[in-house]
Order: sequence, then structure tokens, then C-alpha cells
Amino acid sequence: MRYAHTDLISYARALLTTAGLERAKAEAVAAILVEADLMGHNTHGLALLPGYLGELESGSMEKLGTPTVLADHPAAVTWDGRRLPGPWLVLEAMALATERAAIQGTCTVVIRRSHHIACLAAYLKRATDQGLMMLLTCSDPNTASVAPFGGLDAVFTPNPVSAGIPTGGVPVLMDVSTSATTNGLTNRLHKEGKRLPAAWVMDGYGVASDNPAVLFDEPKGTILPLGGMDSGHKGYGLTLLVEALTGGLAGHGRADPKEGWGATVFLQVLDPGAFAGLDAFTRQTGHVADACRTSRPAHEGSAVRTPGEKGIALAARQMESGVELYPSILPSLSSWAIKLGITEPVAAH
Repeated sequence: MRYAHTDLISYARALLTTAGLERAKAEAVAAILVEADLMGHNTHGLALLPGYLGELESGSMEKLGTPTVLADHPAAVTWDGRRLPGPWLVLEAMALATERAAIQGTCTVVIRRSHHIACLAAYLKRATDQGLMMLLTCSDPNTASVAPFGGLDAVFTPNPVSAGIPTGGVPVLMDVSTSATTNGLTNRLHKEGKRLPAAWVMDGYGVASDNPAVLFDEPKGTILPLGGMDSGHKGYGLTLLVEALTGGLAGHGRADPKEGWGATVFLQVLDPGAFAGLDAFTRQTGHVADACRTSRPAHEGSAVRTPGEKGIALAARQMESGVELYPSILPSLSSWAIKLGITEPVAAH
């Protein structure tokens, strides 16, 4: 079953506004969630909406107002997000950083106490379409599911790192967790009684496993750092970098009392025009991207792609033919549609 992406955005926006969220914020959240589904990131798109609606209902997600400015230098800004909707905060931060990067060459915005920011890849093309490079990463200091390399006790969240890089052609959109997998995927597969593609988790005794159930057993297991049991020191190092960029620069993180599902965010926009120039930048990045794509494939019939290339192509197809949602997504929203009196979207195909 496929659905027009505009219908899905309207549906999500209607649910959010009826739940009390200001229209501009609801539009931002709806657009980013559907963008994730368009690109195929179906654990971080509309699958998140029931949780967001629950947070609005409980008051754990703030509905009204703007972030508090804690520090404001020409190219470095710090906000207290006041637990406002994450997608709206990130888009507002992008707008500010883009405006200032046009003057300063770069601008960084860090946000403490944001609510969850959804799929990082969904933001990146908005920057690369303007010829800008953007770095975006986040952590959630309120929970932990990833152990440090060599340890058994969870300290971190999957701490994703993303970057949008213009190339003069199809941009590079990188979005990777610094852990072997994500909470969204392990939670989904556990509910469905399925296993992971590889041993990406570790049970409470330090044995690697492909069964997400070990995360819920006692003693509780953890998600492995990127690199797994043999080279997880690499993911461990990267996740410590994320902690410094987010909680460290924002001055708020795991050392503080927990407040509930959320995020601490680092966002940096760089304007290549302020360095060697956009043409020089894309000459280099375009050359590297082309070299990757023309590399002889290791497996016949499977060409080399750059990060994000598959998602960009999928989004273009689904804009035309409709979005194919993961089967559990709309049923998970049905009770909210009934409660809030919102008509569910009708399949286009």
C-alpha cells in the first residue's frame, strides 16, 4: 500500500496540531518524519509519531514558545531547547547557522534539552541544495544502551554522526550510528520476534549475539559499539567525540539529572565559498564521489554507491509513486486518529 507523501504530511500535521502543538512546529515535525520515510529510514520516520503524541499528551514535550539563548557569539550559539520538538529546533538552528555562515563562513549551534530530533539524514539535503556542508550529531543523556568497548554496563546512546556534502551532482548524505545498530531497530525486531542481520548486540555476560532479546533479559545486554567485538574501539572513540560535541559544548548531558526521552544536539554549517570556493570544493568532492562510483564492484551486479545515494533515489521515486510505509506504522497511529478525531490517509495505490 502506497500513500501520497503530501497526504502523510497532512495527516501527521493534523494529529500534532490537534494534540496541541503550534502549527509551525507541527509542520516541521511532520515534514521531517515523512522525509525519513521517503528516504527509506522507516524506524525514524512516522514510526516515531505515536511516541511524540504520547510525549505531548504527558507534557514531556513542550508545545509552545522558543528556545532560550544561553550564549550568542557570531559563529557559536548555545540554546536551551526547553524540550521543544526536536525537528523544529533543528530546522530553526539550521536557518540561523545558514544565515550566519554566509557572513562568517561557518556557524555552530548546540542545543541542550531538545526533544528527540528524528532521522538526521532527513535534514542534510536542505543544506547541500544550497551548496553548504553540514555536520549534525546528537546524543540522548537521559538513557543508555551502548557499553564502552570492553565493558558490560551501558553508558551511551547510539550517538549518530551525519554530514551533508555537496559534490556538484548527487550529494553525499552520511548518517551512521557510532554503535553497531540502533534502539529503533532492536526494539522493532524484539517486538516482532526477529533477529538482527549479524551479532550487533552483547548479552549481560559479554557474549555477542544477533538476538535483540538480550537487551531486555536480566542481566541486561547492550548494543555493541561500531566495529563490534573485534574493532569496537573505533566506534567507542567516535561516540566519545559525539559526547564532547553535544553534552560537552552544550554544558548539559549525562552528568545531569534525567528528564526523559530527548537529545543534545551539535549542528555546524560550513560555506565552502568562504574557503577555497564552492567550485573548488565540488571539484574535489565530485572527483572523489565519481571515483567511488566507478570503482570495480566487489560483487557482480552491485555497483558502488555513495552514502545517501540510494535514499535520494528512493525519495524521488516515492514522491512520484507514493510512500510505501512499514506495515506496523499506520496501525500504531489508529488509536491516536480515533482519539483526536483525525481521518486516516487513504492509500493512493
